[in-house]
Amino acid sequence: MQIAQMQVAPMQNPCLIVTIVRKGWGDTVLKATMDAGAHGGTILFGRGIGRNEQQRVFGIQIEPEKEIILTIVPTNLKDTMLQEIVRAADLTMPGNGLAFIVPVEAVAGIVHLVEERPS
Repeated sequence: MQIAQMQVAPMQNPCLIVTIVRKGWGDTVLKATMDAGAHGGTILFGRGIGRNEQQRVFGIQIEPEKEIILTIVPTNLKDTMLQEIVRAADLTMPGNGLAFIVPVEAVAGIVHLVEERPS
């Protein structure tokens, strides 16, 4: 009996794009990255405050809710993806959020990007 060996196919030198935006903007960012060629992404929820977001209600500091979008893309698409994220979320305006790219050592569990090869 042969055991199938899994080998990652097209995802060479992956990068993680982390985008942090105001609540309600995660779907906009996710759609923009998918339209630019990403296979998907993950939206997480969080809280945080930046210099341009300090709000008070009755003298109490409010921590705005955030959406954190994680998108793994091949290195050759990272610049295009980042440009689309900046455009879609209007990240050139203060208080709208931020995005950054982190190199990824290895990726597992992306079944749709895997080829089966008999050993």
